[in-house]
Amino acid sequence: MNTEYTFPHRHILGMDQFSREDITHILETAESFREISERSIKKVPVLRGRTVVNLFFEPSTRTRTSFEVAAKRLSADTFNFSASTSSATKGETLIDTARNISAMRPDVIILRHAAAGASELLSRHVSAAVVNAGDGAHQHPSQGLLDLLTVRRHKGRLDGLKIAIIGDITHSRVARSDILGFTTMGSQVFVYGPATLIPMHIESLGAIRARSLHEALDQADVVMALRIQQERLHEALLPSLREYAQRFGIGDGPLGWAREDAIIMHPGPINRGVEISPEIADSERSVILDQVTNGVAVRMALLYLVGTV
Repeated sequence: MNTEYTFPHRHILGMDQFSREDITHILETAESFREISERSIKKVPVLRGRTVVNLFFEPSTRTRTSFEVAAKRLSADTFNFSASTSSATKGETLIDTARNISAMRPDVIILRHAAAGASELLSRHVSAAVVNAGDGAHQHPSQGLLDLLTVRRHKGRLDGLKIAIIGDITHSRVARSDILGFTTMGSQVFVYGPATLIPMHIESLGAIRARSLHEALDQADVVMALRIQQERLHEALLPSLREYAQRFGIGDGPLGWAREDAIIMHPGPINRGVEISPEIADSERSVILDQVTNGVAVRMALLYLVGTV
């Protein structure tokens, strides 16, 4: 790790704010925290006396729990707010909710919200550091970073790899964060899915639009299957789930086009038999549970970096 480097970011809003050096520093910091999860006593005092607030306006299992576990392993005090039990159900705006929480003097606010740009908006109205835990279909930086860490741990590098991302790219904040992160670190990212679920200008993010599943998976080092986000599909943008599984699902057949040592990833939750077959999801090539483990380490790193400023 570069001892002369100082992390320059007050907030974690999106992968596009990070340089290659920033990402390397975050991943190396996460590596140093990963060992803590293997201890019998999984705790260090680096954020003792700091307060971390989870402010979630959308449902979450992995991300919310992962951030809470990360904060507690750093000895921070944690508090959870959800939209269903907050004054948001009475019509209170995000800014008013945040200002009231900010008046309680937290050090870090972790926000998940259905509106793109919500975290950036919040960061302009509170004194606490803000960490984006997913804003609509915009970005999910901690997921992008944990995916980078997972691939680096399994492949030993990020530069020069071929990453195939398959599925609903349009509605996927994970896809955007992954594309930005992997391309920044020197990987080549191919995307493929139903034409109605691929953004018109996806190339502007640095991705390559594959013309077929074969082109996307051919000699891929990493295969990332994305969840069909039915909660964001407000019109008929894809065939039936059965047809989707036949044409775009990752099973033994399509996976044969990738490299023999290709790893399989999925941000979860998995729709088994749709985006990915159960056999592949549970195979030795799957690193899906490693992603969850690495998520805690990455979120510990992010909380440490913004919480100790």
